[in-house]
Amino acid sequence: MGGPVPILTAAVLWGTTGTAGSLAPAGAPAAAVGCAGLALGGVLLFLTSRDASALPAACTRSERWLLVLGALAVAGYPVTFYPAVARSGVAVATVTALGSAPVFTGLLSWTTGGARPTARWTGATAAAVLGCTLLVLGPELTGHATPMDLTGIALAACAGLSYAAYSLIGGKLITSGHPSNAVMGLMFGAAGLLVLPLVLSTSTHWLATTRGMAVALHLALFTVYLAYRLFGRGLRHTPASVATTLTLAEPAVAALLGVTVLGERLPAASWCGLAVLALGLAILTAPAGTERRER
Repeated sequence: MGGPVPILTAAVLWGTTGTAGSLAPAGAPAAAVGCAGLALGGVLLFLTSRDASALPAACTRSERWLLVLGALAVAGYPVTFYPAVARSGVAVATVTALGSAPVFTGLLSWTTGGARPTARWTGATAAAVLGCTLLVLGPELTGHATPMDLTGIALAACAGLSYAAYSLIGGKLITSGHPSNAVMGLMFGAAGLLVLPLVLSTSTHWLATTRGMAVALHLALFTVYLAYRLFGRGLRHTPASVATTLTLAEPAVAALLGVTVLGERLPAASWCGLAVLALGLAILTAPAGTERRER
């Protein structure tokens, strides 16, 4: 309950991100929609997080630099993810971003002095990424694909790298003894201020509409404020490499919402990919005696 459940719950909330963003009023810039949600949710997370404002004083110099890098990585996610959704569709963008994140996390953790990935994590992540790949390439395999937008795929991969970076940084600071709410509150509050100029520099008439405000509030309250409180709590008991693999549940939620809400179609190969993805997550979350203690 202290690790996998909060992270998986956060993943379900994040799975609504792409669908909610696609329901924004016509003409609303994709990046501005995501950044508006981050700005509102990030500031709210900061204001309601105890000790967030005092966190820099409690950190070492190197930890303060990590906070800066974490805020930049958080700000980079909506700037790249929402345009990827606009260009590639909800399912493809979400799967690409979240499918690449565990790989980036494992590599970044290893290259920055972390432990070598375990066989269990490697196997579970490989199964989950394979499931994501089948989900994305299912239409291609059945000959019913629309042309892939390479720019959208690249933007989604950049979003995956951003997510991996701030997950690692947040996990490092939290496991060092800093309160999870304070770490998440400060990083997301700072990121919200960083992206605010982007929101204000574009047309904001969509925010004055009922639909636009509903989308922005959903993103702010559910996919930022609540989800990252849960994610921060989970990071206290779960390594970032495991956490980012667990959040591969998000593409499954996003794909199902794309089918049920947006009318997107998935062939049999994509449904098989969802099953393989579920198997990878089950391997990672099942009790594992000795190996679990080693992690």
